[in-house]
Amino acid sequence: MAYFFHANEIAKSAVEIERKGRAFYMRLVSSAQNEKTAELFKYLADEEAKHEQIFQGLMDRLGTIELPAWASQEEYSVYLESLIEGHALFSDERMEKGMAALQDEKDAIRMAMGFEKDTLLFFSEMENLVPESERDAVRACKDEERQHLGRLQKMLNDL
Repeated sequence: MAYFFHANEIAKSAVEIERKGRAFYMRLVSSAQNEKTAELFKYLADEEAKHEQIFQGLMDRLGTIELPAWASQEEYSVYLESLIEGHALFSDERMEKGMAALQDEKDAIRMAMGFEKDTLLFFSEMENLVPESERDAVRACKDEERQHLGRLQKMLNDL
């Protein structure tokens, strides 16, 4: 028996991740100690806003889709919940604790790198769940997240 779920639920989670990512980067802009780091965080905040709009459109277009053959409704719900709840920024409490623990810009960059890695994992799973017609948009966002990770690593190396 095939199980279905509302694909727009995962797109809604992607919108929320991007919204929280933008807020996170804007907080880092205000606490950045050097101009180049502040500029990078501002750029990343703008990128998150762009992705939020992409996923908002995707959310509006998606309906129900079939779950992967290996999963029951309950198994897949638990799996998706673990991806979302385990995301570096999805839990407000976890984000606040992380922000409070930042000692310097290197810590901020490392936290941002964790956010980007978690987002890449989430988008990789999302790509498998959305209809083929929507996968290019998810892939494009994944590619941009990879670039963000690379820019953050370069900034970390330069500090």
